[in-house]
Amino acid sequence: MIAYVLILAGFMLRLLPHAPNMVPVAAIAVFAGVYLDKKMVPWVPLAIMVASDVVLGLHDLVLYTWGSFLLIGFLGMWLRNHKSWQNIFGMSVFSALLFFFVTNFGVWMAWYPHTWKGLEVCYINAIPFLRNTMVSNIIFTFVLFGAYELARKAVLGSRFKAVLIAE
Repeated sequence: MIAYVLILAGFMLRLLPHAPNMVPVAAIAVFAGVYLDKKMVPWVPLAIMVASDVVLGLHDLVLYTWGSFLLIGFLGMWLRNHKSWQNIFGMSVFSALLFFFVTNFGVWMAWYPHTWKGLEVCYINAIPFLRNTMVSNIIFTFVLFGAYELARKAVLGSRFKAVLIAE
């Protein structure tokens, strides 16, 4: 059930007007890696991206963007056994950097001269997008993890625990 809610939320937030790269897909991928069944982890960010890119329009860089989010989801699986607020923060920052380097390598391959200078200019031009990605990753990651942990504590402390949590 959580996977479907994450996919729907990620899909809808990509369709709503937003600043470039201010979307929760990486945060959802990390969250999925931590809390969902391992078999579901790659499908959640992939479903968000495929469905929203079909609506928004496919582009030359889908392998780089989709691949980045798959990698981020798998990195979230590491966080499953190393969950702390410091590691969650670190993963939100690292996932923004991973997305930046992978996708802009694709941008360089597609649209810039294949020279060292072309690569340099490509990454420099992408810095404003990194800022947005970083901010959205940090915000959405802490919203997702924080809301989940608050809800979990509320359920564990309620008289409905036996009904809500199968043991």
